[in-house]
Amino acid sequence: MASGNWRGRIAMAALAAWAPAALAQSPQVPDTIEQRMLACALCHGKQGEGLRKNEYYPRLAGKPAEYLYHQLVNFRDRRRDVPIMTYMVAYLSDPYLREIAEYYAGLRPPFPAAASGGSKEALARGEKLANAGDPGREIPACAACHGKGLTGLQPAIPGLVGLNRDYVAAQMGAWQNGVRKAAEPDCMAQVAARLTPEDIQAVTTWIAAQTASPDVPPAPAGSLKPPMKCGGVPE
Repeated sequence: MASGNWRGRIAMAALAAWAPAALAQSPQVPDTIEQRMLACALCHGKQGEGLRKNEYYPRLAGKPAEYLYHQLVNFRDRRRDVPIMTYMVAYLSDPYLREIAEYYAGLRPPFPAAASGGSKEALARGEKLANAGDPGREIPACAACHGKGLTGLQPAIPGLVGLNRDYVAAQMGAWQNGVRKAAEPDCMAQVAARLTPEDIQAVTTWIAAQTASPDVPPAPAGSLKPPMKCGGVPE
């Protein structure tokens, strides 16, 4: 027993002498926003370009920082019901969420190739909804809020181009079913409630078929007056 204790003390002393030197020689992980965002890159891509796995993870890059910040707060405060995102940001402070939002807003990776598919009739219907809306049903045009090229509007309205059709359709369904919420008045919930399944299929197919350049930023603040009052969007 004494012999075992003696050997144990020798081993602990050797470890104590070795560990600091070994740690000093090991690679140091840099404390940078790029390094910390590698956790997000697993789903959203190294440059926030979005990825398609079994499901679709949307593009974050180039979206207005205020919009991205609001979504992170919505996940944290459970207005958007996506458990993995709530888990990721549940204990993060407002300043850190703003830092994350500003980081992704500044990235400019290429957009994916435009998607194909959809009948001529569906594409024509989608284009009309996107650019003119349907005044008879009080459905505003997507472009009235998201910009002429659907690249978004500063400081808090996201771009739609470059998003997967299934993802956009799923968000419409989430608003219709109350799974996704935004600050009141929740204008997207109001718009989604007026869309039929055929409307959603048509407009998402048309949006996915559009080309985009990462060099085209969101429209400047004040260049559009949205037709509806939306919570979190300055008037």
